[in-house]
Amino acid sequence: MTRYFDRDISWMQFNERVLLEAAKKSVPLYERILFLSIFSSNLDEFFKVRYPALKIAARTKLKHKEPSALQQVQDLVKNQQNSFGNILREQILPELIEQKIHLYYNENFSNGHQQFANDFFYTQALSFLQPVILNKNEPAVLLQNNGLYFIVELQNESGNTFALINIPHENLSRFIIAPQTDDTSFILFLDDIVRSNVINIFPGYTVLGCYSIKMTRSADIDIVDENSDLFEEHLLEMIDEREKGVPTRMLYESVMPKDIVAFIAQYFDIELDSLVSGGRYHNLKDLARLPNPAGNALRYPSQIPLRHAKLSNHDSIFDAVDSGDHLLHFPFHTYSYILRFFNEAAIDPFVSEISVTLYRVATDSFITNALISAAKNGKKVTAFVELKARFDENNNLNWAKKMKAAGVKIIYSIPGIKVHAKLALVKRKHNFKSKYYSLVSTGNFNEQTAKFYTDHILLTKNPVITKEIDLLFAFLSARQDPKDYSFLRFPNLMVAGFNFLDKLSNLVDREIAHHQNGHKAGIIIKLNNLEDKDAIELLYKASNAGVKVELIVRGICCLIPGVKGMSENISVRKIIGRYLEHSRVYIFENKGDKVFFIGSADLMTRNIRRRIEVITPVYHEKCKQELLDIIDLQLNDNVQAVNIDENGEIIIPKTGLKEINSQELIYEYTKNL
Repeated sequence: MTRYFDRDISWMQFNERVLLEAAKKSVPLYERILFLSIFSSNLDEFFKVRYPALKIAARTKLKHKEPSALQQVQDLVKNQQNSFGNILREQILPELIEQKIHLYYNENFSNGHQQFANDFFYTQALSFLQPVILNKNEPAVLLQNNGLYFIVELQNESGNTFALINIPHENLSRFIIAPQTDDTSFILFLDDIVRSNVINIFPGYTVLGCYSIKMTRSADIDIVDENSDLFEEHLLEMIDEREKGVPTRMLYESVMPKDIVAFIAQYFDIELDSLVSGGRYHNLKDLARLPNPAGNALRYPSQIPLRHAKLSNHDSIFDAVDSGDHLLHFPFHTYSYILRFFNEAAIDPFVSEISVTLYRVATDSFITNALISAAKNGKKVTAFVELKARFDENNNLNWAKKMKAAGVKIIYSIPGIKVHAKLALVKRKHNFKSKYYSLVSTGNFNEQTAKFYTDHILLTKNPVITKEIDLLFAFLSARQDPKDYSFLRFPNLMVAGFNFLDKLSNLVDREIAHHQNGHKAGIIIKLNNLEDKDAIELLYKASNAGVKVELIVRGICCLIPGVKGMSENISVRKIIGRYLEHSRVYIFENKGDKVFFIGSADLMTRNIRRRIEVITPVYHEKCKQELLDIIDLQLNDNVQAVNIDENGEIIIPKTGLKEINSQELIYEYTKNL
């Protein structure tokens, strides 16, 4: 038996779990529609990021006559897309009708709405259309990555030909609200408005057929010349090249005749295994923006972000941290305390320096504006900006330029390594004493994603933590390979690139020793992804020694649980709910004196070996208890959690007498802190 699940198949099973949420009757209707959108968005990213490597691996294995995961992934995609369509057609659309919301879906408009569609077409849509007659003897039209198009088969006295029409979903709303009838709201796809007017785009031709297509391109870009003075310019060029990447998937409407499929494959130079039959509508991630005439009644009940009693009782955030460490739990707590941390630092006359790592910056970032203000106020401000954060390179670069112009010292990516750590450090001198204050987060310093990502942030002035963070910032400023700085020591922090795997190994071995000596032992780890084989083998080792290992893994999990003689003492569960589970927590039983860590690192090979990650110990007793209470709710969740068996299959836990929805109960728990 294999020792590891395939990472891509594991990811597909995670996306299937998202799809299950869309089918749940207990989930509010528009939240189920949102889960369909998330599923579709995830799948698009998979084809942009992972699928190209999967195809290359399949060809390599074919040469060696080895089985590859490609066919299994393709089968899973097909089955999941069928499930997606069934959920949408058989559940979502009828339930919308019950709510007096009619989304026209693969059906003709009524006479009145056809006239409305015609008017919209001539007054708005037509402004953005660029129809092109396709000529085999000319270079192929460059399709936008994940853009929406129609292939139209035309006929005139000269014979048959094909044309291409763009669907202007980036210029206009994908969904158009039509006039109400009998208290029912009607919503039209922009696609159908254009489709129903195709005959008016090609005068002199007979339209024989109109079919939707979408091309997805590889998003892999090779970052080169990271030490070059022209790195910014090179990066922008490479981002532009991403839109011209190798096609990884051509999605086409399933009713398209085979001869037209053959034509588009030849015309766009598409490999046969990249042709994927789909539905009438593509890019259904846009369902996230489906108009909701019913308002909040079809959404989750609102949860107002909560205040933190201890932090709110002080005039200064730094005075609050002087009183002891504090943990914030998002999105349950208001993010205002993090904004306040940076804003106060920017104007506090006793603050001399601010350092921060930025991985994914909010588009309208109050944090970066606070750093700009701090620099203008005479503070020494250093921001490490990771320019290799995939799909956020441009936004990060724009903010870096603005901060640099204001006097912030900008440090860019370390060549060959991503800095994924989430750290901030403030140096403050008061009453002739220097104090360091730090934030250590499991997620990005991003006030937008903090509204729907579950994360923890530790606010601390504990010198054993802050001094090591200061040391790490000194390393980051050098922009050097960690191997050249192997002399740096982090006795308390677990830092990928320096000591992460060694420290993890020591912690696991200690639990094994405790168990063998008759003491309490156990390991609880909550992650986004678990893939690194060395880390998995450490957990197998603990299981084989009799140590109970409980894992909460949202996404990829290559560890196989519950196998006798390998992982029989390991359980794996996934939690999918209204918020995206994102926090990373490590807990070791340690003879009953539990040891806690939080931070940025998943147990992925990339995190452990090709990134700078930081996991910090949590020393404050109240903070440790909060983490334990929250993890306990998640381990007992029987509503949003599922277990994974040795075959990777989803096992829905028995509800029992009491339903435990961890995300709802964590909100109530946070309210009562």
